[in-house]
Amino acid sequence: ILIYIPIFVFVLLRKLIKEEGENDFQEELVIRPLHSGDIYASFQFRTLWETDFMRENKVSHYRLFPKSLGQVISKFSVRELHISFTQGYWRTMQWGQPFLPSPPGAELWVWFQDSVTDVDAAWKELTNVLSGIFCASLNFIDSTNTVQPSASFKPLGIVNETDHRFLRYATLPREIVCTENLTPWKKLLPCGSKAGLAVLLKSEKLFHSSFFSQTVHIRPVCQDRECKTTSWELRQTLNVVFDLHTSGQGKREWSLFKMFSRTLTEACPLASSSKIYIDVTDNPQEEYFELSPATPLLSQAVVLGDRRTFSVYDLTQQVTFGTVRSLNLLIRWKSTEGYIHYQPSKDRMRPHLLEMLVQLPPHSVTEVTVQFERALLKWTEYTPDPNHGFYVGSSVISALVPSSVAMDTNITQEQPLFSSFFPCKEESSYFVRVYTEPLLVNLPTPDFSMPYNVICLTCTVVAVGYGSLYNLLTRSFQIEEPNPRLAKKIANFIRRIRGVPLLS
Repeated sequence: ILIYIPIFVFVLLRKLIKEEGENDFQEELVIRPLHSGDIYASFQFRTLWETDFMRENKVSHYRLFPKSLGQVISKFSVRELHISFTQGYWRTMQWGQPFLPSPPGAELWVWFQDSVTDVDAAWKELTNVLSGIFCASLNFIDSTNTVQPSASFKPLGIVNETDHRFLRYATLPREIVCTENLTPWKKLLPCGSKAGLAVLLKSEKLFHSSFFSQTVHIRPVCQDRECKTTSWELRQTLNVVFDLHTSGQGKREWSLFKMFSRTLTEACPLASSSKIYIDVTDNPQEEYFELSPATPLLSQAVVLGDRRTFSVYDLTQQVTFGTVRSLNLLIRWKSTEGYIHYQPSKDRMRPHLLEMLVQLPPHSVTEVTVQFERALLKWTEYTPDPNHGFYVGSSVISALVPSSVAMDTNITQEQPLFSSFFPCKEESSYFVRVYTEPLLVNLPTPDFSMPYNVICLTCTVVAVGYGSLYNLLTRSFQIEEPNPRLAKKIANFIRRIRGVPLLS
């Protein structure tokens, strides 16, 4: 009996899983060093399930596909669902094109099945349900911010017919992305954040970045070229761009630990494929940077119309983790001369420092721009004339300028004081330091008259209240008896005026 019961349970589970369809899960991490010195990391999680959510008998057994999303597809007759939460703006001119673009804030667009009779009612109820699943403000989506595009947002999955009456699109640009949105997103993964690439998804690192975006895409896809077998695909992506100078070191050196404060120890046990791709297209023969540990596996793929080359790390192979059972990929640039040196400021502790070593051609114009954000200061930090603005110190330009005559490098020779301050080390050039004009920046200024009015009104109320109370507490009251002589004199004065006899 002890032998047959486990065998019976195993056969029953196999039969149940086979009836519900085949499941498959893959995870990938793509890392691309950017020309700006930043680094782009893109997580891709794909879950495939060969099942039909639209059949009469509802799906009851879920293995890898999240049950919450499966019930949403079944209840609202969803053909495709695409949702994204993004913090920051993608700098295309500096970073190139992302693998999957998304707008700032929240974006949601859904294709419904043609069996839905009231699309607007289904759309309204669906947004409320998704708002609860992702802890977002999607319940604020209504007819005032919902559109029905006719040219854009074509179906990305299997397309039988395209009737735009069943398409709805909406955005919430002011949606703030935070940990409350990331946590339910990670719970949709088969391994959660306990194993595999998802262990790197720590909110304290992800939200301290230049760009962050998490998406969920559900669509029907073909299993083969003839499309005889179809499956539901759940694609979860997370894109993040880390600033080179966020750590304050200003060094072009990246590692998994530096980016995510974690290293990898294993792949997700439920994943059929778990890989890390490092884009080395612009690094032939390791000319600019080197990878540690090195890998002999290379792969090529066409991405956005360009053929790219990637170094591949297969996490399902134990040899990838080495003897220490831990993988901490390191990208180290070989050149250490020149860059840019940048030290970010600390609020109310130190200012910014930006130094650049450049070689300027003659008769040229070089423009340096710095992006900044305006913020309100504490009211005690404003100057007596805040509306005038705040000054930023002069920039300093230090240069070696070619000399028309040979310079004297002998510092011991007697020279005029005004010509011998900077030491001369080369005969063909001399040192020059130039200061620019101070920069006047206008910052938001509060209405200082309001605190003045509040102070005056408060002082008046306190003075009146305190003065009355003090007067009552300190004044002494005495009862005085009336003077009979004074009363008699007053009565006789009145009688004299009236011409009647006086009182004796």
